[in-house]
Amino acid sequence: MNKSDFDFYLPERLIAQTPLEKRDSSRLLHLDKKTGAIEHGHFHDITKYLKKGDCLVMNDSRVLPARLIGSRLSGGLVELVLLRDLGDGCWECLSRPGRKTKPGTELTFGDGELTATVMDVAEGGNRIVKFHFEGIFIEKLEKLGKMPLPPYIKEELQDSERYQTVYSRELGSAAAPTAGLHFTKELLKEIEDMGVKTCFVTLHVGLGTFRPVKAEKIEEHEMHSEFCIVPQKTADIINETKKNGGRVIAVGTTSCRTLESFAKADGTMEASSGWTNIFIYPGYTFKCIDALITNFHLPESTLIMLVSALAGRENVLHAYSVAVEEEYRFFSFGDAMFIGVGMSENGDNGKKPAISSVSEDATVPDGENGETDR
Repeated sequence: MNKSDFDFYLPERLIAQTPLEKRDSSRLLHLDKKTGAIEHGHFHDITKYLKKGDCLVMNDSRVLPARLIGSRLSGGLVELVLLRDLGDGCWECLSRPGRKTKPGTELTFGDGELTATVMDVAEGGNRIVKFHFEGIFIEKLEKLGKMPLPPYIKEELQDSERYQTVYSRELGSAAAPTAGLHFTKELLKEIEDMGVKTCFVTLHVGLGTFRPVKAEKIEEHEMHSEFCIVPQKTADIINETKKNGGRVIAVGTTSCRTLESFAKADGTMEASSGWTNIFIYPGYTFKCIDALITNFHLPESTLIMLVSALAGRENVLHAYSVAVEEEYRFFSFGDAMFIGVGMSENGDNGKKPAISSVSEDATVPDGENGETDR
């Protein structure tokens, strides 16, 4: 298949720049993955599509405030985005301006509260940086770092917790698993009270998720690697759910990729951990998940290819054209989709909910078509 097979028209004004005041007030488009039928609602209506015996699998990774702005001791500003902890105070980082951060360059952040030395240049141009500090590094990062928001978000985030899910707990991501941003603690309790199980995996989202698909033939695209964990408790809940005829519903493409990476052929799970570079596109046979909660993704991205594998490319592109027509909000701070089978018993039957506001100034930078759903 060609990359262009997953293109669609998206007005820039539909790219959400800020989160809504209430997490679960975002809009929800339900897509029947078999028939392509569509139903409109709001995210707090998600309970209409869940039933006792189902389980929701969520990614509990927490975003590091991994963007550091400082200066070179020789003069001039520098920006680092921490990508991967290599141990012993060393991190693989994106660096701007790269040409000014050669090995041996000394850096300082926060009036010298945190200093660093560029040690080496990694494959692909990233820098290996060793940090020098007293105390606990994460505390320094919490104080001095900023959230590494996606490149298509231009507005400053007023509350950094709005780029975290309410259940985030495992620090390590460079970007949020954003499908989970719609949940509130109250909504999760309501879901659990229905008899729906909730469980967690951990996939630390890397900035490789912002890497565009450059190969015209999608089969030639090289997927980035990310570290993920399936705990024993989660494996047990998934296996029990499947045994009892319930559905496994992944919250976000990161949860989906984690489960599909480690599931056995019969869909059952064992406690697992490791790196995954799984690339899911049409033709893939899902082993574990039955349904997916996700956001609206960028044209020609690996994520729209993943949802197309689950619901069919034509169904997905039609749903996206409807979402554009109805002015849904797109990407990280945007609205949500539930991809499953069947309509709700007492849903909106296509009635349009109130349209959420979006920024008129949103833009997608040239050549950058990545995002997290996540």
